[in-house]
Amino acid sequence: MISASMVKELRETSGAGMLDCKKALEATNGNMEEAINWLREKGISKAAKKSSRIAAEGLAYAKIEGNKAVIIEVNSETDFVAKNEEFQNLVSTIANTIINSDVTTMDSALELEADGTKLSDLITSRIATIGEKLSFRRFEVLTKEDNQVFGSYSHMGGKIVSLALLEGNDEELAKDIAMQIAAMRPSYLNRDEVPEERVEKEREILTEQAENEGLDANKLPMIVNGRLNKFYEEICLVDQGFIKENKMKVGKYVESKNSKIVKFVRYEVGEGIEKKEENFADEVMKQING
Repeated sequence: MISASMVKELRETSGAGMLDCKKALEATNGNMEEAINWLREKGISKAAKKSSRIAAEGLAYAKIEGNKAVIIEVNSETDFVAKNEEFQNLVSTIANTIINSDVTTMDSALELEADGTKLSDLITSRIATIGEKLSFRRFEVLTKEDNQVFGSYSHMGGKIVSLALLEGNDEELAKDIAMQIAAMRPSYLNRDEVPEERVEKEREILTEQAENEGLDANKLPMIVNGRLNKFYEEICLVDQGFIKENKMKVGKYVESKNSKIVKFVRYEVGEGIEKKEENFADEVMKQING
């Protein structure tokens, strides 16, 4: 006979729901070890059922340790789960595991082990216990020299996270630049990084706009170049107005502090993921039916 204490013990060990624990014990004649394996197999099955769902919420997270930093994004289906402590612990575990490795690809990252469990299996088990599709979407690792400094900034509880790498050792400046990156979403560090085809496309659009405005044809090149500068000021970090000193460009401000921006990374949760609109009643029925 399956007792309530056995169900409680299995629930505490596995983190699975009470009903699932009872079914597992019944299916394995009360053998605790076999019941855990049964739940794991059931978890994999549940994860497969959820694989077609869209996970566009979640958390971005940055961790700095010595001369190394990592930024990651892990997605969930709902913002509610993103605030779940178990999910947040999963995100932290993934970041800690990666920063203590030398992996560079997602495939190799998922093969890493945390406390003897592969990250891929750990994510699968959390899908079973949390009950939503979870996805480790991306990561990037930065390294620095001893004469360089990292800065990080998290906005809206991890919805937007940025990492900045600067020359020198001014930690406050590095954090300010990371805040700038989070707030103003630059796409490139400087003009040299902007692909030529994007510049030419923008020039074509600006030229056509100026022509449609009936402006003096002789002044068009000057007008277009002026507007192109505005375009650079939006997408290039060093050309943006510094949020704490708007009369100065970011690049000039950093130079005034005897520093230089080397690299940056900005993650915004769900960017580029097409979110599927669902009928609320249909979604409730999906949840009921598993």
